[in-house]
Amino acid sequence: MSNVLKTTERDEQERETTDGCPECGGLVVTDEEHGETVCADCGLVVEEDGIDHGPEWRAFDSQEKDKKSRVGAPTTNTMHDKGLSTNIDWRDKDAYGNSLGSRQRQKMQRLRKWNERFRTRDAKERNLKQALGEIDRMASATGLPDNVRETASVIYRRALEEDLLPGRSIEGVATSCVYAAARQAGVPRSLDEINDVSRVEKDEIARTYRYIVRELGLEVKPADPASYVPRFASELGLSDESQHRARELLENAKQKGVHSGKSPVGLAAAAVYAAALLTNEKTTQAKVSEVADISEVTIRNRYHELLEAEDAIPV
Repeated sequence: MSNVLKTTERDEQERETTDGCPECGGLVVTDEEHGETVCADCGLVVEEDGIDHGPEWRAFDSQEKDKKSRVGAPTTNTMHDKGLSTNIDWRDKDAYGNSLGSRQRQKMQRLRKWNERFRTRDAKERNLKQALGEIDRMASATGLPDNVRETASVIYRRALEEDLLPGRSIEGVATSCVYAAARQAGVPRSLDEINDVSRVEKDEIARTYRYIVRELGLEVKPADPASYVPRFASELGLSDESQHRARELLENAKQKGVHSGKSPVGLAAAAVYAAALLTNEKTTQAKVSEVADISEVTIRNRYHELLEAEDAIPV
């Protein structure tokens, strides 16, 4: 059994090469464990003392591996230079945590200044740096995950490459990219929520969003009201039973066509409120209105429509 395991491990470490054996024309493989290139048919050693391309250190757990590894961070589209440039720390301290002298501090300040100038050498890079900073700020303020930030950054890069920015503000396009990326990722935010953290008007966001989606051919599906339910229920402290009940109300409304022409945020908020009543959990329209950022009138109207569609009566 041990021989079989050793053979399997050796097979995994061997890598096939494209050239045949010079002696018999057989299959030549590389045994990385022994640093040899041998023929699998006749056993001829074609090359020996091969170079080991792996690290010179060994690690026995993930923590030790992370500590010993000397590779840098992965590239990311959320930074204008994709994270490949050098950053000079803003703290005037050396590697041991000791404060620098006055001459060293002045030197570091000059280096930071020139480093920043070299990182953004032209107007396009300055534009991208400002926009990606805005995307990161708005995504953080609305609690969007990293994959949404990455997608929004890619959308903005495409808009910049295809020259869609002339006549539009950087903040407006960046906000539209965040809104589109959130909807594509299935974690949508309402236009009002995005507007609350943006520096441009709501009308400009909506207008720029439609323009970006049309020009770039983005596939953005209509927002599903059910995707808002977990976030609303979590902020209101409702149980899993209420969330499940709210999804049932929305699914029933979808089957009967009640959702057509209605705001998905309003439907989700009304479903959460109705589900809380049906499961005997305490909440108010005012609390739901604050969480969902819509009016209590909208909640009342949608709430009655959802219950009528299901012929349900709150207890």
